[in-house]
Amino acid sequence: MLRTIFSVSLLFCTLCVFPQEKSIGKFLSDSSLIHASVSLCIADAETGEILEDYNSGKSLAPASVMKLITSAAAIELLGPEYTFKTIIGYTGSLNKRTGQLTGNIIIKGGGDPALGSANFSEHYKDFIGKWSDDIKKAGIRTISGRVVTDDSYFDFLPFHAKWLWEDSGVSYGAGIYGLSVFDNTYEIHMESTTDSARLNISSVVPAECKYDFSNYMTATGTTDNSRIFAAPYSTLVVLEGTGPANNKDFVLKASITDPPLLITKMVNERLKAEGIKVSKEPTTTRLEPVCLHREIVPVSETISPTLASIINILNHESVNLYAEHLTKELGKVYKNSGSTAAGIEVIRSFLDNAGINTKGMFIEDGSGLSPQNSINSKELVNLLIYMKKNGRYFTEYYSSLPEAGKTGTLKNSFKDPVFDSNFRAKTGSMTRVRSYAGYFTTLSGRKMVFSILVNDFTGPSTNVSVTIKEFLKEMILTK
Repeated sequence: MLRTIFSVSLLFCTLCVFPQEKSIGKFLSDSSLIHASVSLCIADAETGEILEDYNSGKSLAPASVMKLITSAAAIELLGPEYTFKTIIGYTGSLNKRTGQLTGNIIIKGGGDPALGSANFSEHYKDFIGKWSDDIKKAGIRTISGRVVTDDSYFDFLPFHAKWLWEDSGVSYGAGIYGLSVFDNTYEIHMESTTDSARLNISSVVPAECKYDFSNYMTATGTTDNSRIFAAPYSTLVVLEGTGPANNKDFVLKASITDPPLLITKMVNERLKAEGIKVSKEPTTTRLEPVCLHREIVPVSETISPTLASIINILNHESVNLYAEHLTKELGKVYKNSGSTAAGIEVIRSFLDNAGINTKGMFIEDGSGLSPQNSINSKELVNLLIYMKKNGRYFTEYYSSLPEAGKTGTLKNSFKDPVFDSNFRAKTGSMTRVRSYAGYFTTLSGRKMVFSILVNDFTGPSTNVSVTIKEFLKEMILTK
């Protein structure tokens, strides 16, 4: 009798375990994953039951999947209606009769990550023009001082020490400032005529981004293999690598090295164009600390879109700048310190309170840009479950994730009909890193959460992505 019971039990266990081993085994047998590290977890979103698991406790670099953690903490702790404010005013005394301002125009940054962003062009419109108009309406006609940006809202360490130098000058590696503008991005327009010729700079946009370019770019082939190097607050920009030949307008998107100083220059030029005389050159409180802590008479303000709108763009388009801004904002609000370190403390506290085991999480930034970030798929799945079951703002959080084959970073992938209208996920990618995490519904109607982190694969990244898609497709069809 005991032998019979044991045999039946063994058969039952075999039937239960075999499909799981077959699914994961097929996934891991892909040639691109032979030398890779993989952390994988799939669970029932309602019960928390883990249905597929492979090294789910192993900590790996997540790349931009890190944004799931940052955006969860931000929306839960700050709320979806949270906004940022940029204030324009003046210090000193204003003679209402003559219009003479004996003092400075102050642009006081408030940590807005999206000020002037093309992602919110309808919201901000011509915000510099509005500031200029409001300054005129205040009766100011002559300024004996200068235009000054107060960029002290955050610390003066815009580029994270754990980021790669090769990311320093490109738009996705833009630094985080107390006043950021235009996504801290400008365009370098280049042109070439013959193969192997030098790519020449034809213009920069906006034109106020006047840097000292060391240009070593050559024109070869049809693809972009460029590199841009630039330190924060520096005026030197180094360009190297290759760009397409016979191209009349090849555009590089680079990071503005001093956004607070740029905005003072642009406002200064607008005021002069409006007939307002400004005596001295524009500057920032980083360069002129004496301008700090003086009482400001406000004349205008610009309110950001809601946090829910910002997070929607953050996750859909994987905007590093927004994630890093929100990290510093959490530090500012909860620790009175606008630094990345303070923000990470708040994020870790949020995770602890949500019941997430953070011992295997090494969080260096809010965006995932640092290759030294490391998390595991099990706790990421636990966070996704927490947000669905206990998050106050899960609807906004879920809506911020790209939809398979339709929006954001998934617009051109996961187009198989099996993913249609039932798959939302955040993607992550950097050199030899591919990761996905999010939510899906199986054909049987079961709600699922998942996380797949892959490091150090071989071969093209597209091969890994296809392998992951096929595995997730099987989960949707069979679970």
